[in-house]
Amino acid sequence: MSETRIETEALTPSRAGIDHAAALLRAGQLVAFPTETVYGLGADARNGAAVAAIYATKGRPSFNPLIAHVADVAAAQKLVQWNDWAEAMAAAFWPGPLTLVLPLREGHDVSPLVTAGLQTLAVRVPAKACARDLLAAVDGPVAAPSANPSGRISPTTAEHVRVGLGGKIAAILDDGPCAVGVESTILGLAGDMPVLLRPGGLAAEDIRSVLGHPVADRDAMDPLTAPGQLLSHYAPNASVRLNATEYDPGEVSLGFGRGIFDLNLSEHGDLAEAAANLFGHLHALDARGMPIAVAPVPEVGLGVAINDRLRRAAAPR
Repeated sequence: MSETRIETEALTPSRAGIDHAAALLRAGQLVAFPTETVYGLGADARNGAAVAAIYATKGRPSFNPLIAHVADVAAAQKLVQWNDWAEAMAAAFWPGPLTLVLPLREGHDVSPLVTAGLQTLAVRVPAKACARDLLAAVDGPVAAPSANPSGRISPTTAEHVRVGLGGKIAAILDDGPCAVGVESTILGLAGDMPVLLRPGGLAAEDIRSVLGHPVADRDAMDPLTAPGQLLSHYAPNASVRLNATEYDPGEVSLGFGRGIFDLNLSEHGDLAEAAANLFGHLHALDARGMPIAVAPVPEVGLGVAINDRLRRAAAPR
C-alpha cells in the first residue's frame, strides 16, 4: 500500500501563523518549527499519541529519547528536579543551544515516550524568538527532535524539512535559516558530576568556565541517555570520508579554511561559521550524488561538535 500523504501547511512567523501552529500542536498534530540550532519536529509532549507519531514519522527508534522544549526556566522547573548546577547553567546560557538532563519531578505530565522510559528528562529553552513565542502559545512542553528522517542530515532551513517530511506532517513554521546550525549541547546533571552527553552549539569550555567544576565525558558504551548518541546519525545518502587532504575525481569536497573545494564550511577558519554551514552544505553536496570528502576540522571549541556530527555521518550504517 502506498503511504497516505497529507497537505503540509507553510506558515509564517506572524502572530496568526504562530497561533495556528500552536493550535495544531494542541490538537495532537506534528509541526516543524525553527530554533537557533536546527528545525525541530514538534509534538505536544503531554500527548502520548502525538509523541508516538514523531517516532513513526521520522522512523526513529523508540529507545532514543527526545528533548522537551519550554518557553522559560519556570516551565522547565515544573518538569524536572532543579539543582544549583542547573541554576548556574540556565542563568548563563538560557535561552540558548544548551539542553539539561535532570530527574523528572513528581507530578510532571510528560509522556513516558519522550523520555524513552527513563527517569530523567532532557529540557531546553531555545533562543529563537518565534520558537519561544510558539512554546508560550502552546502553554506546555513540546517534544522536538530534528525535523528530518531519522539518521539523515539535520535540517537548517524550511526547505530541508519540506524535502524530508513534506506530506507527512501538518505544518512547517518558516522563519529562515538556523543561525547556530548544529544541535544543542546536552549536559547531564542527574548524577554526582556533570556529564557532557552530546557536544553541540555551546562549547564545553564555556560550560566548564561557568560551573567551575570538571565535566565528565560520556562513556560510549553507556546506554542511550539523550538524543544524538547513536553511532550512525546525521548521515547523507552518499558515503563520507573524513580528514581528507587530497580528493579523488569521483568525489565532491567539503573544505575548511583556505583552499579550493566544492563547498567550504568557512574560508576564514571560523568554527561558528562552519557549524552554521555544516548541515546545509552536506545537503547541497549530497544532492550531487557523489561521495563526499571532508577536510580536517580542528577539534577545539565548536569543532568538537562539528567533528562529532561528521564522524556519525561517516559511520557504517
